[in-house]
Amino acid sequence: MAGVSDKIKSIVGFLTSGFESRDDIFDDMANEIEDYPVNDNLALEPMYSSAPIKSQAPNVVSHPGFKGYEVLVCEPRSYDECVQIVKHLKEKKTIILNLHLLDKEQSMRIVDFLCGATHALSGNQQKIGDAVFIFTPSNVTLNAESQKSKFIRDALWNQPQ
Repeated sequence: MAGVSDKIKSIVGFLTSGFESRDDIFDDMANEIEDYPVNDNLALEPMYSSAPIKSQAPNVVSHPGFKGYEVLVCEPRSYDECVQIVKHLKEKKTIILNLHLLDKEQSMRIVDFLCGATHALSGNQQKIGDAVFIFTPSNVTLNAESQKSKFIRDALWNQPQ
C-alpha cells in the first residue's frame, strides 16, 4: 500500500512543482529597475536597443500572363453561341449579355443555359436591364442594389430631423 501512495505523491508533486512560491522574484525585478539611469523617475535611456529595420524591396512580381479583368459585351444571334460565352466565363471574363436581337423563347433558353453554367462555375448572375444580363466568374463579386431598396434606404436615412 505504501508503494501506491508513494507513486501518487510523486505524480502530485510533479504536477504541482511549478506552483511553488518564490519570494525572490521581486528582488530580481528590483535589481533590473536599478540598472536604468533615471531623472525625476523618468528613464533616460533604454537598457535594450534595437537596430533600425531596413526597408526592403517587396517580393511581388507581376504575372506576365495577367492582362487584368476583362468585360465582354455579347449580343448572340442564336442559341449556338452559348458555348463560346461559357468558354469566356471559364477564362474568368465578365460577360454582359444583350439579348435584344433574339425572340423571347431563344432568350429564355440562353439565359437558362448561362445561369446553369455560371452556377456550376461558382459565378454570379444578375439582370441589369430589359433583355440585358451580367454573368461574372467566381473571382468577381457582384453587388447590385435595386431601385426599390435604394428608395427605402434613402427614405429611412434622409428624413428631416
